[in-house]
Amino acid sequence: MLRDARIPPRYAKCDLKNFLIYPNEKLQSAVTYARRFADQFPAVTKGLCLIGPPGIGKTHIAVAVLRQVVLEKGARALFYDVRELLKVIRSTYNPVVRTAEMDIIRPVMDAELLVLDDLGSEKPSEWVEEMMNLIVNTRYNERRPTIFTTNYEDTPDEADLDSLKARVGYRMHSRLHEMCEFLEYDGGDYRMLPPNGGPNDLTILWQTNKGRRVLPARARGPARAQLKEHDPLRSLKNPREARELQWPGGKAGRG
Repeated sequence: MLRDARIPPRYAKCDLKNFLIYPNEKLQSAVTYARRFADQFPAVTKGLCLIGPPGIGKTHIAVAVLRQVVLEKGARALFYDVRELLKVIRSTYNPVVRTAEMDIIRPVMDAELLVLDDLGSEKPSEWVEEMMNLIVNTRYNERRPTIFTTNYEDTPDEADLDSLKARVGYRMHSRLHEMCEFLEYDGGDYRMLPPNGGPNDLTILWQTNKGRRVLPARARGPARAQLKEHDPLRSLKNPREARELQWPGGKAGRG
């Protein structure tokens, strides 16, 4: 069952017991939520959305929960990096017959627990929006718990093109808030931890890099298309701006 869950080899031994914790209140709170989720599964009402910069352990926590519910509860679970999932779906795309496409999507929608890693990193297009909304809305409607990780902050600033809302769209963002506990935190980069490093080293890394948030290079540009859903009167207020905010298109199979 663990093999079928598609956990990447790098994360194959992730566990909440071997996750190095240091004095970081929000990180500790996120781990507490994760433990509670895994212990109570399947009697959970919400999934988790782990938010923060790269390298702070979001994927480790998500996979650790997935492994625990598979091993202890016998749950059917799946892990997918969002970009990899879309790549796999796109490779099966047939504009006439969508059977092969649904062969990939159906297990994702039906999994008792789904981990979607790196949400928002995908390049926006109409097809990406359609696929992601189909998956998320189906799981939302059928109350199947999902764990998301993302590098994009859940900022209230609607003009911020590097926000989670701008990256995934207003519809999905609203669904996520009802589906998940939002666990946003900062911290030291585990990937920068020296050999045999410990909690003190992580604390130093955290303090040294505090406030230096590094987002993927794609964050700027295509994300502005997501703003088109926010204001239906935008086209009446500024026709030129409305044209600029249209989706760049993009059907499956195109680069």
